[in-house]
Amino acid sequence: MADPVIDAVAIGRNEGARLIRCLDSLVAAGFRRIVYVDSGSTDGSIAAAEARGVQVVRLDLSQPFTAARARNAGVAALPAGADLVQFVDGDCEMVPGWLTMAAGFLTDNPDVAVACGRRREIAPEASVYNRLIDREWDTPAGRTRSCGGDALMRRRAFDAVGGFDPGLIAGEEPELCVRLRQAGWQIWRLPAEMTRHDAAITRFGQWWRRTRRAGHAYAEGATMHGAAPESHNVAQLRRALLWGLVLPLMAAGGAVLIHPVLLALLLIYPVQVVRLWWRGGDAAQALFLTLGKIPEALGALEYGIKRLTGARARLIEYK
Repeated sequence: MADPVIDAVAIGRNEGARLIRCLDSLVAAGFRRIVYVDSGSTDGSIAAAEARGVQVVRLDLSQPFTAARARNAGVAALPAGADLVQFVDGDCEMVPGWLTMAAGFLTDNPDVAVACGRRREIAPEASVYNRLIDREWDTPAGRTRSCGGDALMRRRAFDAVGGFDPGLIAGEEPELCVRLRQAGWQIWRLPAEMTRHDAAITRFGQWWRRTRRAGHAYAEGATMHGAAPESHNVAQLRRALLWGLVLPLMAAGGAVLIHPVLLALLLIYPVQVVRLWWRGGDAAQALFLTLGKIPEALGALEYGIKRLTGARARLIEYK
């Protein structure tokens, strides 16, 4: 059997040295074509890509930017004939050996549309937020429901379901995987390192915005595919709204309308932290998982308000 034809699409904006590492890793992998989609960089990203022989697509900034829209533009710029497309975010570098193994897996398993692997943080020790994100990426190998922004995809499967939804400001990869699975395709996470990511989160505000974006994605995904049997993002949304909105309002409202002693309901939060710490063995993770329900709920509420008013969602960036 002939080797598959594989292209790559990278996206980014003002990634600086991170983008250079990303593109160098793609050039070293030997793709037929590499497309970099730039979203208004002012740091020399375009020149750096062109110097490496990478095709550059400049995204039209008169329309709202989303990562989904950028990836679709990258695929549209590729020549015909590719069997597989590797998607990589511009703040990631691909691990040597990943492409050969993942392409071989897709070749041997024609029912699989997406192969992804372990994404690791480059500097988990730089901040508690980076360390927690590195743990977030550590998910079980095997058949799964979704992938992240870095993944090797079968081109004909991607085209058949219409690619990414360009209107989503977050959660576009799991949403695409919903449609792929509904079309009969499988998603697999392989037991191998795929990319190294540089979250570069050093401030609480960055973590808060990233978590709020996740809540927005939960609400939008549940609206699109929340019906049974898919129930996409429904459990995540319920937890966010319960812990981040309902319980605080019950405690505050009860204290004002009934008796101040009802503020004691808030003691359920330290209890939850201890419970998660006991179960997972990581005090910081337990604390931020519990605290994170507040920005998640705010992100979900933001989506709900915009949906009711017809306002256009804007990208929630944390860098």
